Amino acid sequence: MTANNSEDLVINVAEACKLLKLSRGAVYSGIKCGQIPAIRIGRRIIIPRSALSKMLEEAGTIKARSENQLSASG
Repeated sequence: MTANNSEDLVINVAEACKLLKLSRGAVYSGIKCGQIPAIRIGRRIIIPRSALSKMLEEAGTIKARSENQLSASG
């Protein structure tokens, strides 16, 4: 498997920065506070691609639900 293959099960922090369009510090901060799902193996941090996709899908769903609730109550 290559580092840029969309079939990879995990990505590294640098790849997460590119995908999320965030700085390296922001990604590390998100990992530290639990916003970005990650696994530490030794000194290496890997991010499961499926968990990242699920996190982003859920965030979009939550935002859509809250916007719908606001428009329904207004």
